[in-house]
Amino acid sequence: MTALLVLITTPQHWRWVLASLIANHLLLTMVGLWPRSTWLGKNWTQLPDAAIARNEIALTIDDGPDPEVTPQVLDILARYSVHATFFCIGDVAQRYPELCRDIIKRGHTIENHSQRHHHNFSLMGIKDLTQEIQAAQTTLTGITGQPPLFFRAPAGLRNPFLDPVLHKLGLQLASWSVRAFDTRVGDADKVARALIQGLHAGAIVLLHDAHAARTDTGEPVILKVLPDVIEAALAAQLRFVTLRQACS
Repeated sequence: MTALLVLITTPQHWRWVLASLIANHLLLTMVGLWPRSTWLGKNWTQLPDAAIARNEIALTIDDGPDPEVTPQVLDILARYSVHATFFCIGDVAQRYPELCRDIIKRGHTIENHSQRHHHNFSLMGIKDLTQEIQAAQTTLTGITGQPPLFFRAPAGLRNPFLDPVLHKLGLQLASWSVRAFDTRVGDADKVARALIQGLHAGAIVLLHDAHAARTDTGEPVILKVLPDVIEAALAAQLRFVTLRQACS
């Protein structure tokens, strides 16, 4: 509106108006491409202060459920009595509803990771964002009986329209504190080192059960690194909680 007013009152300055509009759009684009940014709305990049004071840490696992990997992840978590937060894709959850129910039965939580995990998610307008997120909300609630409370954008990318949509749907955006690109890096030692170096009270750790990179021997990276990450956190006297538990 300001740009239009300037253009009407001083049309000779059109070049400056155009430059400012381009700069503004570039800024919004860059902010949207920064998953941990809080410029576009409230975004959990770490746990709340109370959880930090309790030495809590959250393990979050994205893109599943996966019929091959997720059951093995659940077994590892059970071995250490660790609870995690699974950000599931609605369409995938519909294919494996019993696996989702098993996640809940084992004491973990399932949150909203969109219905279809579209690559163009960050380019959607309010209507499409609402439909995509609400569809996943309906799907996951129907399967588990527990409405998701948190949302994580596909690849963490978003735009200024997302915050009002999440507010309307009663969802809290959550990104992460530390990640190691385990969907692309097949070197399990490298992934483990990056994650362990980032462990601290309040950290939100990101791993993937679906779309996981594979080691040289064909093992999903998450299965190789998860025990090491858990043991390092426990050795540092960090206590694993779900994102929901961190709110209490």
